[in-house]
Amino acid sequence: MIPNDKAAIENPNSRPLRVLIISGSQRRQYNCPGVDSKSRTLMLKMAEMLPQEWEIDYEDLGNVFARQRIQPCNACVSTSMALCVWPCNCYTKNNKDEPDLMWDLDLYQRLDLADAWAIIGPVNWYAPSSNLKLMFDRLVCMNGGNPIESTIDHKDPEKAIELEHKEEWKEMSLNHLEGRTAAFFCYGDEGGDEFGEDGRPKLLRHKEYFNPAEEIFTKDTRNTYAPFVWQCRYGGIEVPDELWQYAIVGDGKKYSEMQAEHMVREDAFMNSFSNWVKAFTSFVGQKGKVPPAKYRAAGYTPPNHTIGDLKLGWRYFQMMIGKGPKDSSPQQQHDEGLNDDATWHPKKGEGEKLRQGLKD
Repeated sequence: MIPNDKAAIENPNSRPLRVLIISGSQRRQYNCPGVDSKSRTLMLKMAEMLPQEWEIDYEDLGNVFARQRIQPCNACVSTSMALCVWPCNCYTKNNKDEPDLMWDLDLYQRLDLADAWAIIGPVNWYAPSSNLKLMFDRLVCMNGGNPIESTIDHKDPEKAIELEHKEEWKEMSLNHLEGRTAAFFCYGDEGGDEFGEDGRPKLLRHKEYFNPAEEIFTKDTRNTYAPFVWQCRYGGIEVPDELWQYAIVGDGKKYSEMQAEHMVREDAFMNSFSNWVKAFTSFVGQKGKVPPAKYRAAGYTPPNHTIGDLKLGWRYFQMMIGKGPKDSSPQQQHDEGLNDDATWHPKKGEGEKLRQGLKD
């Protein structure tokens, strides 16, 4: 069933069960790889395999030429948990200066509307894809983020630090997507044909200085997705072990010999995927729908930031001349010569300023 966002927002109790499938590969045929990904194929197959009376939503995070990208997390949490707003307000929808795929694809709302998420993606260089990492970084706000940005005048660090120490913060800081289910199916080729019989890369000249048996990911490659799993679990999102799977496809083969059209003929791999989908269907079906949380991304309309942005602009100017807010962390760092970031050239790279002899 095609998802009906409006009906789901207006009638959360009468809506069908909904899942969101995400293809986490960065490859798309509309960019320099020139070929769509295996995870896209698996995403579309899963959509066909799930009960069709469910609302089935899906999204491909692959890079398309000139399309928006998921903007990076600015790590507001490290200044104050109360500075990290739910849903993320570091970026906005349809912003020409910093176009953000999370907002432009309504991913916060769609993650909120779904009862369960199915994340499918590759293992790239012993890690998940950059796009998946960016998405989960930006989802830190679901784990205790500030649901009322007016309490900090949109993005005032000093007000956020103050709020974090107040009793009211305990009532505001919640796991906003708690109760949902997340499932992960990751796959890899164990280095394709790049490894020799000794377990080391064929191109490596100095092979004696490490033991491949000591590599942590050769013991359980599934653990490349562990950061996502534990981020979900700490946020109250269920990730049963049986729904966190890794499968090998293309081991010992050249990369060009293991595209989606080759993958679907790998019976052992496709059986692993099919069993994962069946386990997902059974678990989610028995669990049923998740009731809406107190503070929702679904149907959320961000407030106007004009006044807050003007205040931030004045704050930035003060820091550029080395006169930050009194007793603020930037001012203390400036006074103690720690980060030395008072400058008229904040957009220039440090190496560029160094080579141009620019004085801050």
